[in-house]
Order: sequence, then structure tokens, then C-alpha cells
Amino acid sequence: MGKNIHSGHRQRVRERYLSEGLDSFEDHQVLELLLFYCYPQRNTNEIAHRMLDEFGNLRALFEADPLEISSRCQVSENVGVFISVISSLMRRYLSSRSEKKIILDSSRKVGEYAVSLFVGRTVETLFMLCLNTGLQLLHTAKLSEGSIGEAHVYIREFVETALKYKASRVVLTHNHPGGSLSASANDISSTDKIMKALDTVNIDVLDHIIVSGDAYMSFSEEKTPPFGRGN
Repeated sequence: MGKNIHSGHRQRVRERYLSEGLDSFEDHQVLELLLFYCYPQRNTNEIAHRMLDEFGNLRALFEADPLEISSRCQVSENVGVFISVISSLMRRYLSSRSEKKIILDSSRKVGEYAVSLFVGRTVETLFMLCLNTGLQLLHTAKLSEGSIGEAHVYIREFVETALKYKASRVVLTHNHPGGSLSASANDISSTDKIMKALDTVNIDVLDHIIVSGDAYMSFSEEKTPPFGRGN
């Protein structure tokens, strides 16, 4: 008697999830359910509200650094790690959902796939999608973190990676965590250098996609240099 006064509530929440899924849950209820697995015998409703009050919404919380979560929400480092790993799991799931045969034969498909790569990423990251002649995705290579105009983007790595995975065509994609979908001067000049390097081994760069949140911009569709005519 009185071993766990919250056990009945927890059971009701679990049963609701099993019968309804998460669609009808409010954000604090989703977080409360997750925290059941961090706190076996504690009221997680209060903790969930405190965490959401601190970060504003689930997205900001899931994308935060584990130590920041721990410090700001007054929870253990283990809880911070548990919460922060969720966005990485989401990213892994989205990128592998159709892993067997992904055909990227339109800007829309490329854009949607690119968006899935950046779920939860708060640092600018550059990927190269390696494709065959039928536009089937062969490999997704992460080649840089930080601004793509910075010195650590080595052009040779793009050529070596494309050849390694026997790509005949590639698509570049990177994110702008700050929210802008506009290509910077560094974005344009780096894209031009990469295109020229890959052209020497007869590999075409079909597009460069910039992602911000759930939105994306295609260099090719917008005719952004070096894809624009006369550039």
C-alpha cells in the first residue's frame, strides 16, 4: 500500500498511448510519458512542465545539448542524454525508412530527403548524396560540419567519396540553422569549386539544396550560381 501513488496514473497514460498513439497527447503529456522511463517512482508531470517552460517547446528541448538540459532543467545528466538522443533517433529513422531503394528523380523528392537529414541538427552540416545514372541513392556522405566556406571543406574529399561509392551524379545539401534559405557568397563559391572538381572525373552535380527547419531551397530551381545561366 502506498508503494507508488503514481502507478495508477502511469498505467492509464500507457493504456491511452497503446490505444490512441501520441496524436491526442499534448506536448507535456508526451514528455511525461518519456520521463516514466527515467523516473520509476516520481511524478513526471511536474518535471515535464518545468522542462517545457525552460525551452519553450519539444523541438527546442530535443535539439538541446544534454548538459544544457541537465543544467537548465535541474535533472541528471542521464536524463539529458535520454532526451537529447530523441532527435538523433528521429533522423536515423527518417533517413533509413526507405533505405532499400530511394529514387531521387525530382527536386521535391531531393528536398524532402534533405530535410530529413537535418532533423535536430543545430550546427551547419554538409552532405553529399551519391546517385547512379538512374538517380537511385547509393550513399549519403557527411563531409563537413560548420560553414561550407571554411577551410576544413577539402574539395578532394568530395571527389574521393563520389568515386568510392561509384556515383555518376551527386547532390549537395547543407542546412542553415539560423533560418535563412538564401545562399551566401561562401555557399556559391564553394559549390562552384566542388562542381569543377567533380567535373574533372565526369561526375555531375545536379543540385545544391539548402535546408532550414522544414523548408528547403534548390539552387537548380532558383537558378542560383553556379547553376544560373551566364554564371
